[in-house]
Amino acid sequence: MAGVRELTKLLKSHLLHFPRKSHPLGGSRSAFQTYGRCASTLTFVPDSPSPLDGETQKMNLFQSLTNAMDIILDSDPTSVVFGEDVAFGGVFRCTVGLKDKYGKDRVFNTPLSEQGIVGFGIGMAAAGATAIAEIQFADYIFPAFDQLVNEAAKFRYRSGNLFNCGSLTVRAPCGAVGHGAHYHSQSVESFFAHVPGLKVVIPRGPIQAKGLLLSSIRDKNPVVFFEPKILYRQAVEEVPVGDYEIPLSEAEILEEGSDVTVVGWGTQIHVLRDVCKMAKDQLGVSCELIDLRTILPWDEDTVFKSVMKTGRLLIAHEATLTGGFGAEISSTVQEHCFLSLEAPIQRVCGWDTPFPHIFEPFYLPDKWRCFEALKKISSY
Repeated sequence: MAGVRELTKLLKSHLLHFPRKSHPLGGSRSAFQTYGRCASTLTFVPDSPSPLDGETQKMNLFQSLTNAMDIILDSDPTSVVFGEDVAFGGVFRCTVGLKDKYGKDRVFNTPLSEQGIVGFGIGMAAAGATAIAEIQFADYIFPAFDQLVNEAAKFRYRSGNLFNCGSLTVRAPCGAVGHGAHYHSQSVESFFAHVPGLKVVIPRGPIQAKGLLLSSIRDKNPVVFFEPKILYRQAVEEVPVGDYEIPLSEAEILEEGSDVTVVGWGTQIHVLRDVCKMAKDQLGVSCELIDLRTILPWDEDTVFKSVMKTGRLLIAHEATLTGGFGAEISSTVQEHCFLSLEAPIQRVCGWDTPFPHIFEPFYLPDKWRCFEALKKISSY
C-alpha cells in the first residue's frame, strides 16, 4: 500500500502543475498527455568495439543475439535453439534465418508451455546437448519457475556432480517498452537472484549482448539471460562479427568519478548516463557509473572499491523497490563499507504496485527521479 500512496501523491503533484497546451494539429491537449508520451524515452549511447575483436558490422541488439546463436550453432553440433515461434524468427526476430540455415531439428518451435520449454531444456542439457531456450516474455517465465529453481539450479548439487544441466541457457525479453503494462513490462531478475546454482545476466547494448550471451551459453552453469526489449531495435552499435566473449560476474566501470557511485544494469544504464552528465553540469558532482551486467553472482569487489572511494552510493532499477536486487546491493555494501559511507544509500526503483499502463512514465525510475536522489545524497 505504501507504493500505491507514493504513486498517487506523485500523480497528483504532477497533474496540479500541468497547464493546457495547444495541439499543433488544432484543439488542445494537456501537458500530462505530452509528458505521458515522452517521459519514458531514453538516450541510447553506443559503446565502441575493442580493436582487438577485429572486423565490425552495424547491428541492433536483436541482430547481435542472432549473430551469437549463429556462431554457437555453427561451432557446436550439439547446440539447439527452441521456444515459442523461434522457427519463424520469434516475435522480436531474434532467431531470423537460423532454422533455414541449420534445419528444423536444431531450431524448432515448442508448444505454448513455459514449464515444458524449460523442462525439455533441462533434459537436453542433462543428455549432453547445449540447450538454448527462449521464453517469449520474461513476464511469462513463472510457469517455469519450479523447473528453474527446483530442477535446473539443484541438478548438479543433488546428484553429487554425477549429473548436471549446466549447458542450459534460458533467454527472455524483459523490462518496460512504453506500452506493455502488467504482463509485458516487468523486470523479474530479483526472483532468480535468490537461487544458488543459477546465473542471471542482463546486457545494456548489442556489443555486450553478443559477448555475454556467448559466455552464458558456454558457461557450465544454467544461465537466465534477460534482454531489455526496448533496446532490441533502438540500440545500434558496431559489433565485432567474430567470436568473442565478455566474462560473467565482472561489472564494468563506464565512467570514473570521485563523489558518488551509481550502479545499474540493462536499460537503466542509459538513464543513469544522463543523470551522471546532469550531476556534472548542474551540481559539479563527479559520478562513477557501474554496469553490473551479471546479477548473480554479482561483482561485489568492483562496487566495494568504488564506494570506499566515493563514500556515496545510488542504485537504480526498473523492478519494484521491495525485494528488488538493489536491496541486496545496499545491504551488502552497508555491511562491508559502513565506515566509508558519507550518506545513506539511495535506491530509485519502480513503485510497489503492479506495472501500470498509461502511468508508466511515473512508475519508471527516470532521470528526474534519479537526479533528485543524487542531489539528496550529494548534499547530505
